[in-house]
Amino acid sequence: MSKDTKNKSKGWFKGVLSTQNQFEQNSSEEDVIEIVEDDFIMQEETNDLDSSSNKDLFSKDNQDKIALDMIVSLENMLNDRQLILYKKEGLENQLHTANETISRLKHDLMKKDQLTHDKDKEIRVLESNLTNKQMGYDQLLEDYKDYQSTSNNDFQKISNQLEKEMNKYNMLNEESTNSQYQNMLAIRELEEKVRTLEVENQKYAEQCAQILGEKNELMQTINDFTERMSFSFSSKATPSEE
Repeated sequence: MSKDTKNKSKGWFKGVLSTQNQFEQNSSEEDVIEIVEDDFIMQEETNDLDSSSNKDLFSKDNQDKIALDMIVSLENMLNDRQLILYKKEGLENQLHTANETISRLKHDLMKKDQLTHDKDKEIRVLESNLTNKQMGYDQLLEDYKDYQSTSNNDFQKISNQLEKEMNKYNMLNEESTNSQYQNMLAIRELEEKVRTLEVENQKYAEQCAQILGEKNELMQTINDFTERMSFSFSSKATPSEE
């Protein structure tokens, strides 16, 4: 194996280690893409090297122990490189999936931002409506307080007037009760007088009837007397004429 081939193998091995270390140290998307591109270029160069010197380099026949150890070491490194390539492919798939996830999350974030903006508009409209309603409610509350104050004043006036009227009514009722009592006493007194007058009237009627009877008797006596006197005078006048 020539020194140029050994230097290329060592350079490729150092490049792989440097690429792996750089990949572990940097986590941003741009650094990963740059590392992947460098590794791809390095892989192309290694493939060219493998294809040109495959027969001479990897032939284990007629090789000394150092060269054979180097070939085995190179094969192990190639296997490790293949494993790294598989891992890189997996990382690329993960990166692609992560990019899609990021894009989807960005799209969702934009939709959520738009939704948040719309909700903010709705909240501002609701706040404006709520403010207007609160102002209306405050005005209604103020009007209600004024109405309540006016109603209380009117109620107080009506209560006072009603109390006066009730006092008047109680006085009139008392006067009416007294008047009714006095009227009842007067009626009883008048009834007693009427009964007394009826008794007296009955006596007077009896006396009047007695007087009328006596008068009639007297008149009858007078008439009888008059008739006898007239007959007597008539009898005396008739002989004298003869």
